[in-house]
Amino acid sequence: MTSTGGGDGSWLRAVPGEGGRGPLLTRAGQLVHGARRLGELAHRRPTGITGHQWSTATREGYDFVVCAADTARPVFAVEIGPVAPAGSAGQRSERMKNVVAEAVGLAVLRIGSPTLRAEEHGRRIVAYVIDARAYATLGAGEPEAGDAPAVGFRDILGRLPDGRTGHVNDLGALARAAAVDAYVSRRLVDPIVRGLHVSWRGGPAEGWSWVEVRPGACLVERVTVREERLSVGVDPARLAEDLAAMAVGERLRHLETAEPALTPRDELLADIRRLESRRDEMANGFAFAHLCAD
Repeated sequence: MTSTGGGDGSWLRAVPGEGGRGPLLTRAGQLVHGARRLGELAHRRPTGITGHQWSTATREGYDFVVCAADTARPVFAVEIGPVAPAGSAGQRSERMKNVVAEAVGLAVLRIGSPTLRAEEHGRRIVAYVIDARAYATLGAGEPEAGDAPAVGFRDILGRLPDGRTGHVNDLGALARAAAVDAYVSRRLVDPIVRGLHVSWRGGPAEGWSWVEVRPGACLVERVTVREERLSVGVDPARLAEDLAAMAVGERLRHLETAEPALTPRDELLADIRRLESRRDEMANGFAFAHLCAD
């Protein structure tokens, strides 16, 4: 797995910023561009890619493309949104895009969520990943003997927006504060946003998050994170759980105007138990057996 994507970049072209399509933001020496088609990022068809694969894949796009400021070449691309249903035409197109992206050396971060959207949440997520990757690079050296263990990006403590001390790089922090406010105003029966995360062998990381809205009925969100030829700088499974909490927060915003679809607590518990039964398929086991208790 590489963190830059593209090797020597021979298949990837510089992303122009003219014509009203300049970068959305500049961060840590990188330029973040909006939506681009794969055909705008790769300038020629690699050996082994058929004409059909190329023509289909290059019409597909990404929500964001992060480029190096000095070369303007892509560092990684980002997709945020619902996962295409199994067996659908969208899934087939996605597979061809994956094949071509791998052939041209494009690193990709795929965030699968029925709630999170590039337009509303994308800039914050992309900025977070850029910062996490930069922080991980700074701490990449071997620690000296006797040094305290390095604090990971996600574990940095600081002042939260509500004035409390907490993990400032928790993407679910605002959702957790919103849940407390909703509980105080009696719109929730429990103020705690709970969650879990797992990493599937040969598959994505997956995070769940939920909050009890009515007695025995929960608002549940699930998010997948897939790193392709990329490291996001934090544990991708933990990132998936934080993103699921962010999605819970998004839905809490609309509690007063629209009744959310809720999952019975017993059904959620059964789902967690089914998840735990698949622990042999997980890369790092299942650390949430305590949630399976009644």
